[in-house]
Amino acid sequence: MVLHYIWIGFFLIACIVGLVQLVFFQDVHIFERMMSSSFDMAKLAVMDIALPLAGIMTLWLGILHIGEKAGAIRVLSKWTRSFFATLFPEIPDGHPAQGELLMNFSANMLGLDNAATPMGLKAMQSLQEINPHKETASNAQIMFLALNTSGLTIIPVSILAQRAILGAANPTDIFLPILIATYVSTITAILFVGLKQRLNLFKPGFLTWMLGLSLGLGLLVYWFSGLDKDQMHVASSLISNLSLFAIIIAFLGGAAYKRINVWDAFIEGAKTGFETSVKIIPYMVGMLVGIGVFRASGAMELLTDGIRWIMEAFNIQTQFVDALPTAFMKPLSGSGAKSMMVESMINYGPDSFTGRLSCMFQGAADTTFYIIALYFGSVGIRKTRYAVTAGLVADLAGVITAIILAYIFFNPTV
Repeated sequence: MVLHYIWIGFFLIACIVGLVQLVFFQDVHIFERMMSSSFDMAKLAVMDIALPLAGIMTLWLGILHIGEKAGAIRVLSKWTRSFFATLFPEIPDGHPAQGELLMNFSANMLGLDNAATPMGLKAMQSLQEINPHKETASNAQIMFLALNTSGLTIIPVSILAQRAILGAANPTDIFLPILIATYVSTITAILFVGLKQRLNLFKPGFLTWMLGLSLGLGLLVYWFSGLDKDQMHVASSLISNLSLFAIIIAFLGGAAYKRINVWDAFIEGAKTGFETSVKIIPYMVGMLVGIGVFRASGAMELLTDGIRWIMEAFNIQTQFVDALPTAFMKPLSGSGAKSMMVESMINYGPDSFTGRLSCMFQGAADTTFYIIALYFGSVGIRKTRYAVTAGLVADLAGVITAIILAYIFFNPTV
């Protein structure tokens, strides 16, 4: 129901803004741009997202099926029992979904989007199997979506690479602020959903996991802070890709040890990849077209101008406003937010306050509406309950933290 109103809102707001520009500013091409954007986004949803995703889904669902046959998913479930039993009490002990959730979160943290999405879709399907109300999001599915939309990433490889390409003096100087901002976003997601679901987050096993994760992130930050930019790029890429390849080798080795026909297991799991990709096309087309029309109407620029006017009226510094388009676009579209980030670095400079803050916004959260449409659409969830609210609350926490950290790390007045 929430997506129903949000989707209508995209078109209504775009229509009103378009009419204002046509009547008062004689912009006779505004509706032409809006319709062109709708066609472009529909094509993007199918040609650039769904079809490429079909290949990736086919590969990784095949690999995951090998892992299931080898028993690797069950092992992962046992290792993370205390952590997931607290956040996902609806999942039966030892259920494969626990291991699939861990793999999805791990891939996200390493910045491996191509692997994280198929793993996440597989986890969502497993959660749907134990969902008693098939058209309504379960508590476990909402927690899963909230953690995904919070976007915890410890190695933002693509952002660091883009800064290096655009000539930043120190491309990695935003690494620590991004890590802190995305961590705050994730903790906010856990607390918000945990309170809504009345979860006991003070269990010793769960607290041990959280303290361990926090300590691990702290040590990683300490190690990375001692590397120069070239060493950090090499380390980031090596850790990410080696971890992913290690998963493949572990699954293949485990299956071979148990004398499982690895090829047949791969084919059996891979067959579902294309089916899942086709199923999400209507959801992707609908959401991305609404976002495209909203953006093409100029509503985004009006929103940032309004915020700037309010900040100036209260005599509040407005340097952060120029980077806000990236923050506003991030929950709507990952490619759109990336374009905004690149545009900010080109226009203001990669080492400017705006350029750095745009990068921090890009890494502080994830594409809430895209993720919800993708994951819920793949299993036919229509009633999202408070999943959208949870994702946006986590996004807001990441954005506010990023702004505060930007003023601390990159004081614009200096």
